Amino acid sequence: MISILPFQPEDCEEAIALWKTSPGVGLSHTDTPQSLAHFLERNPGLNWIAKDKSKVVGTLLCGFDGRRAYLYHVAVHPEYRRQGIGSALVTRCLDALKNMGVEKAHLFVYTDNTDGIAFWTSLGWYPRNELLIMSYNL
Repeated sequence: MISILPFQPEDCEEAIALWKTSPGVGLSHTDTPQSLAHFLERNPGLNWIAKDKSKVVGTLLCGFDGRRAYLYHVAVHPEYRRQGIGSALVTRCLDALKNMGVEKAHLFVYTDNTDGIAFWTSLGWYPRNELLIMSYNL
């Protein structure tokens, strides 16, 4: 049976291993156990994992900046897809955001990630074609 649980710092190593094998998940030098533990600390009650017994099979990171929420690294192990795990992770996160009074959430999907786009569209998310994401490395 799959359990949806709060994402804990001790889950970071296994989550990173899942992300490294998940098409459509982009990692950077900031995806370390230390930076993830800091992220979890700053965003309590918004980050979730799916476990099959003790094995991490799904993840969802969510951060809230005081105005908008952002979802990151939503991933489900390929052997566990199409079982509602991704939807359950998203529902848990959105329920927590609604309870906080958050009115809008965003996420990033690579334009060539057709499976990801189909997943998010099926849940009612929509593209914002008028926006361009820009980044700056510090």
